Amino acid sequence: MAFTSICPTSAISEGGMGFFRAGKKTVLLLWPADGELKAYRGRCPHADVPLDEARFDGQTLTCPHHNWGFDSASGKCVTHSVRNVLHPYPLQMEGDEILVDVGPVKPARQAS
Repeated sequence: MAFTSICPTSAISEGGMGFFRAGKKTVLLLWPADGELKAYRGRCPHADVPLDEARFDGQTLTCPHHNWGFDSASGKCVTHSVRNVLHPYPLQMEGDEILVDVGPVKPARQAS
């Protein structure tokens, strides 16, 4: 596994969410109230659209495009088909950094 630093631990608190980049990949961090910090691919598994404007109430993430809801602890869809699940990434904390394994990381394109 190749873990990449995503952000400092201070960037997210319990009951909150954050949207981050690892090269070209997006990472959605969710910290359910009374739960463990989770890392997911930052795109909706239903419509493959970014989740950067999603709503999070401390338990359920709601996609802004079709209002599909996902359980933050398991990633499972709670409003529609159970086949749609947020793609999880392995996560670990090292010192005051949050690291996520998103697979091979390609550098983001530079603005021209």
